[in-house]
Amino acid sequence: MKTGVNSVLWGGHGLEEAFAGAARAGYDGIELSAIPKMSEHLVLERWQELVGPVREMSERYGLELLAIEQPSQDPEIMEQAFQAAQALGIPVVNCGPGGKTGDETSLIAAIASLGDLAKRAEDHGVCLCVKAHVGAAIWDTPTSLRALEAIGSPAFGLDMDPSHIHRAGEDPVEALRAVVSRVRHVHIRDCKGRESGPGLPEDQACGRGDIDLLAYIGVLHESGYTGPVELEVIGAKAYDLVSCQAIASESRGHLQACLQACGER
Repeated sequence: MKTGVNSVLWGGHGLEEAFAGAARAGYDGIELSAIPKMSEHLVLERWQELVGPVREMSERYGLELLAIEQPSQDPEIMEQAFQAAQALGIPVVNCGPGGKTGDETSLIAAIASLGDLAKRAEDHGVCLCVKAHVGAAIWDTPTSLRALEAIGSPAFGLDMDPSHIHRAGEDPVEALRAVVSRVRHVHIRDCKGRESGPGLPEDQACGRGDIDLLAYIGVLHESGYTGPVELEVIGAKAYDLVSCQAIASESRGHLQACLQACGER
C-alpha cells in the first residue's frame, strides 16, 4: 500500500505548500485536488500548463502522483481530468457519485453515467473510481454493489471512504470485506459520531474518531491491496499551515502504526 494525502487539506494555500507538507509528514505520494471552491491546485481548464510544474514538484519532494479528485461527472470536465491524468502518469481519477439517496431514478442515471465515463477512462489508460457518499445515489454497500455489478469495465473501481460508510450506519470493516476485490483507491479519514457531515478537520484526523482504522487497514492487507490509501480532509481552507501540517502528520503517524501492526510495513 502507498500512503498519500489529498492536497485539498491545504486548500487555502498553494500546491507547493501541499507538496511540502505531504513530504514533511512522510507520505509516499499525493492526490491532486481539482475540486472547485475548495482549492486552486489542479485547475482542469488549464491543466496543460500545470503538467511541467507538477512533475517538477513531484520529483523535488519525492512524492508519487497517486490520484486526481474532482467531483463532477460532466463529460467535458471528466475528459480534461482523464487527459491530465494520462499526461502526468496518474493511475486514478476519483469523482463523485451524484444523484440522491433513495431515488431509484437517480441511481440508475448515476450508474449509466459512470459506465460511459469508465469507457473514456479505459481509452486514456486510467481507472475511474467512485465512492459511496452520504446523501448521493451511491451511498452504502448495497448501492455500491449495484454499480459494480452493472459496470464490468476494468477501468472502473471503488474509492472506499470509511467515514461515509460509518455515517451511512454500517460497519466500515465489514463493508470493506464485501467490496474489497473491486477497490482501486481508498480515501481515509476518521469520524466522530454518525452525523451527516464529516466534522471539524482536526476530528477527521486518523485516530481521532470512532472508526477502527487498524482493522480496516488489516482487511486491505489481507486482501493483497497495493493501491493508494490517501488522507482526505475537507473544511480546512481557512486553516494556517501549522494546523494543516498537524492534521497531516498526526494522520500519517496513525496510518504508519496501522500498517506496521498488520505486517504491511
